Amino acid sequence: MAVNLHDAAYDLERAIRNSDEFSDLKKMYDTVNADESARNMFENFRNIQLTLQQKQMMGEEITQDEVEQAQKTVALVQQHEVIGKLMEAEQRMSVIINELNQIIMKPLEELYGAGQ
Repeated sequence: MAVNLHDAAYDLERAIRNSDEFSDLKKMYDTVNADESARNMFENFRNIQLTLQQKQMMGEEITQDEVEQAQKTVALVQQHEVIGKLMEAEQRMSVIINELNQIIMKPLEELYGAGQ
């Protein structure tokens, strides 16, 4: 019996939305956004992170000053209790997404890996 992958993807989306991990992530995200200083600090952190990722993807050099600024910002946000909890929730969600990706890709890996 053929499976509609489009429908399965939406089933997976609903499962993620209803997971404890996503619920925890959303709760921590809402908590950070409710605290203006935490929100501003987190937004600054995310902006630095995105800027460095974009430079990296475009093959641009990241300066030592940018690396040091990013490290200082990471240390600062990790020390903030609420943001630290948000980052932990993000990490748990990231692990789950990576596991899902490995599971999803398994048929292709088996198909292309079998010929080697």
